[in-house]
Amino acid sequence: MPGKVNPTQCEMLTMVAVQVMGNDTVVGFASSQGNFELNVYKPVIMHNTLQSIYLLADGMETFNNNCAVGIEPIEENIDNYLNQSLMLVTALNPHIGYEKAAQIAKKAHKEGLTLKESAIQTGYVTEEHLKHGLNQKIW
Repeated sequence: MPGKVNPTQCEMLTMVAVQVMGNDTVVGFASSQGNFELNVYKPVIMHNTLQSIYLLADGMETFNNNCAVGIEPIEENIDNYLNQSLMLVTALNPHIGYEKAAQIAKKAHKEGLTLKESAIQTGYVTEEHLKHGLNQKIW
């Protein structure tokens, strides 16, 4: 597909994670096999542990160099997504209760409002309360 950018570094890192989880399973099982104060699986334990260490170190370095370096946040987008998030309504629970907070979230979702707009329109809280009673960065 023209113009498509494949997320190869992200895919690589998830493969590393799956391999490390598999190695952890092997290490856990091999560690349980010691009998008579002797565990003949120590080479398997060491091999899988070292492989995980090397995979994680190399994977993170590759991901950093080929993906993470140069990424800059777009603060306007972050603020927009944060203000549109309905999960923030949980911060109102201690102040107005679950039922009223749920009504605010439902109204915001149904009418395409921000939580701040919905909270003020319902009359359950004032803008002053939102500014001083809750995290100012969010509201």
